[in-house]
Amino acid sequence: MSVAAWLLLAFVLGYLLGSIPFGLILTRLAGTQDLRSIGSGNIGATNVLRTGRKGLAAATLLLDALKGTVAVIVAGYLAGAEAAMLAGFGAFLGHLFPVWLKFKGGKGVAVYIGILIGLLWPAAVLFCAIWLITAVISRYSSLSALVASSITPIFLWWYGHPALAALFGLLTVLLFYMHRANISRLMAGTEGKIGQK
Repeated sequence: MSVAAWLLLAFVLGYLLGSIPFGLILTRLAGTQDLRSIGSGNIGATNVLRTGRKGLAAATLLLDALKGTVAVIVAGYLAGAEAAMLAGFGAFLGHLFPVWLKFKGGKGVAVYIGILIGLLWPAAVLFCAIWLITAVISRYSSLSALVASSITPIFLWWYGHPALAALFGLLTVLLFYMHRANISRLMAGTEGKIGQK
């Protein structure tokens, strides 16, 4: 196969992995109501938590992250670093815009972390540390993700990985777009806090 074909295959593989709606699958298997009919209507771990099933939320977080990690590692093994980055981008787009759910997916935080783990794990550790510190101080999950994702591309550039910095700069823009309603609520002071009923 040509290089272009391998890169296309990596992107498609990433997209298909990313588009698996684990939150929806797990909540259906557990017999809860349709995840899209509660809370934000989102298929991610934060909305799964609103079902009151912490175990399901943790499993969703882990599986959504693994979508990004597996896509990156498999593509990297088969076709190298450039393919790994394209697979990560595909996984992120697949999660945000899954073909199976009429392109209405999650917000991408877990997959973002999973892609970081696969491409440069110290950056994933930094992301999680910044998320945790911001969450402890503000008690806003959305704000924590926005702050951590803003710092990540800067760290990657400083760490000597300009290509990764560019990729995660793009992912951060997409993540901000998916959080636009959260940003509006944060500015209005109406965003729900972690642990708030």
